Amino acid sequence: MLQVQFLKENKELAIKGLEKKRIKDAANIVELVLALDTSRRETQFEADNVLAESNNKAKSIGALMKAGNAAEAETLKAETAALKARSKDLAEKLESLETELYEVLVTLPNLPHESVPQGVSADDNQVAFSWGTVPQLSADALPHWELIKKYDIIDFDLGNKITGAGFPVYKNKGARLQRALINFFLDEAAKAGYIEIQPPILINRDSGFGTGQLPDKDGQMYHAQTDDLFLIPTAEVPITNIYRDVILKESDLPVKNVGYTPCFRREAGSWGAHVRGLNRLHQFDKVEIVQITKPENSYEALEQMSQHVQGLLQKLELPYRVLRLCGGDMSFTSALTFDMEVFSAAQQRWLEVSSVSNFETFQANRLKLRCKSGDQKPYLLHTLNGSALALPRIVAAILENNQREDGIYLPKVLHEYTGFEKI
Repeated sequence: MLQVQFLKENKELAIKGLEKKRIKDAANIVELVLALDTSRRETQFEADNVLAESNNKAKSIGALMKAGNAAEAETLKAETAALKARSKDLAEKLESLETELYEVLVTLPNLPHESVPQGVSADDNQVAFSWGTVPQLSADALPHWELIKKYDIIDFDLGNKITGAGFPVYKNKGARLQRALINFFLDEAAKAGYIEIQPPILINRDSGFGTGQLPDKDGQMYHAQTDDLFLIPTAEVPITNIYRDVILKESDLPVKNVGYTPCFRREAGSWGAHVRGLNRLHQFDKVEIVQITKPENSYEALEQMSQHVQGLLQKLELPYRVLRLCGGDMSFTSALTFDMEVFSAAQQRWLEVSSVSNFETFQANRLKLRCKSGDQKPYLLHTLNGSALALPRIVAAILENNQREDGIYLPKVLHEYTGFEKI
């Protein structure tokens, strides 16, 4: 959540940042926030003065009664009663102003980093880096949704029978490939110094708010209404919320956690090949890396996380590119995001498999996640997260890019994890 003090001190910068994230009427919204904050401060000041005056008069009543000045004491009683009534009115006004201010602030996205390009959609993202050679397949090469049928490794019909569209059943070597990728990703994260976490996959509203999914993505998450719990869209949410309402010591930093979870997203896909098969699912597996750092170190950490994800893609021998997202294509919470896309040779298109983001203090402010050093006042930390990696499109690219006449040859790095080299 944006801080009022920052908006006050950097009004024009904030307006430009909100406009870059395609917030309509940004200038008027910022002015509204500042006006509400001014009214809140003025009301608080008046309420404090009224309360102090009421308390002083109340203290004088007893002394006047003892001195026999009953008439003057009665006058003070009447004045005190009026002040108490005024104090109650001011308290109600203050609560109303604070609620209104809060409701405006929670709708505002994080401000983009200065390096974020202008743009309104994915078409305006910038290619920052590319790696690998796009494989040349034979004319009769199959997309992954045909390959999985041919080799009987993933079954969408069974998933539809059991649950519904977007919930595939992995079986045979398909299930083993899933498990192999998860273990490979976790092992690589451990080598990079990440501590493994196995979090719950249901979260409460406070957790959803803390990392910015609520209220922004309320309708995109599966909701268990009886208990008012939500199925997680990513492991980022429960892992980062471990540190909600926590004051860390500088010696604790950087925090580096990794977790594997199934992920759930209600968002409905549009029709067409670009969302067919594994390209978009309602349930999928993902390994997530999370870092919490001092503000001055967060962009170095973002680069480290980007390099970690790229290292995974290189070991999987998948051609990829790194995109710097434009303002219009960024998430609600992000200040800077790099997307990694792998090339799917059978589909002849790029598939997003990871987003690595720096949220700066945006999540930390909502989480009340701070750091304290000595006698210094606690300060907000920076949070970051990245997919390392999401499995469905990785599996799609592995299947498509490595198909031959006699089967699908897996990347060498997976052989020790799968126990087989070919499907």
